[in-house]
Amino acid sequence: MIQLTDYQVSAIERLHNGSVLRGGTGSGKTLTSLVYVFEKVLGGESPLYPGHTYKKQNKDIPIYIITTPRKRDENDWVAEAALVPVKLTIVDSWNNIKKYEKIENAMFIFDETKITGYGAWTYSFLKITKKNKWILLSATPGDSLIEYASLFVANGFFKNKTDFERQHIIWSRFTKYPKVDRYINVSKLLKLRDSILVEMPDVRATTQNHKNVICDFDELNYKILFDRRWNIYENKPIRDISQLCYLLRKLVNTDPSRIDALNTIYNKHPRLIIFYNFNYELYILREWCQSKKLLFAEWNSHNHDTLPDAKSWVYLCQYTAAQEAWNCITTDCIVFYSQTYSYKALHQATGRIDRMNTPYKFLYYYHLVSLSSIDIAIQKTLARKENFNESKWVVN
Repeated sequence: MIQLTDYQVSAIERLHNGSVLRGGTGSGKTLTSLVYVFEKVLGGESPLYPGHTYKKQNKDIPIYIITTPRKRDENDWVAEAALVPVKLTIVDSWNNIKKYEKIENAMFIFDETKITGYGAWTYSFLKITKKNKWILLSATPGDSLIEYASLFVANGFFKNKTDFERQHIIWSRFTKYPKVDRYINVSKLLKLRDSILVEMPDVRATTQNHKNVICDFDELNYKILFDRRWNIYENKPIRDISQLCYLLRKLVNTDPSRIDALNTIYNKHPRLIIFYNFNYELYILREWCQSKKLLFAEWNSHNHDTLPDAKSWVYLCQYTAAQEAWNCITTDCIVFYSQTYSYKALHQATGRIDRMNTPYKFLYYYHLVSLSSIDIAIQKTLARKENFNESKWVVN
């Protein structure tokens, strides 16, 4: 018999068509959603836990899972569904969502994303939700009310995004790009959000220990880059803010003191997951692994290696490619070799080892940072649970 927490049982009771199951990384959203489908969509008596029976419905309704490429390829959903048991019709990635726009009278579970913009994925999502039952799973479904607009439209609260904007948004007149100045009738929007949002806390036995490891940086060259706007790598002027920030980070992130810090951490934790941003960092990390004859693997846009299986290893993970949709319970340590601009990416990356079934009680996170102005600014922004904005920082 599957063991569900009280929080999962409560979430199943509150889930309904068009709702959003919000739970932290590793909280059991996949299993919870499948039990919901088994009991409240397929219907019938449940062998999973006592006291939960629902009126029989259509037991033959097709079930479609739209998830990340990695969770699709590694059969995470198929393995969980076998426990319930629920027979899945299709498990596919968000990249292929357009293929399912004409499906009708099915059940869709949308996993591991935010439907916050108005791109191709969102348009396909809205077409699918008009003709099918659905729920969405996300650790961070929206950071502001406008990010719930597509979910509101999918639930029939508004005809389209224009209708939502006309009723509830006043746009700023003093920006070159669309920016919300204020919302109208916020109480209505909050009620609508609460009507679809199903919170699912989870009980963790783990304690996260975060430590900033202060690394050096070349202050003289940093001043040349920042004050003189001079590209020390190509010996020519820096062309714009984006290049300035890229070069500042390159100078900071390539300092040899970061490798010294890795050596110290590896001596304490011989199984390391290391998150990085740029290819030049990957080359440094590869060289470090090779020089120490360490077993290592990679997950990035080019390599999709599985986690190593040995007494000691290093797993090199690029933030964008590897921040979500996988987990590891064979180490207690993550090193953030450089900082990400995205709070969501940091939150998701942190959750890779903080799982409900991890054997470790204490988890260790080492953040390699310098006392440079850009590192300090990024760190302060992430601490506020916000994303770092280069232009805003440079102007200020």
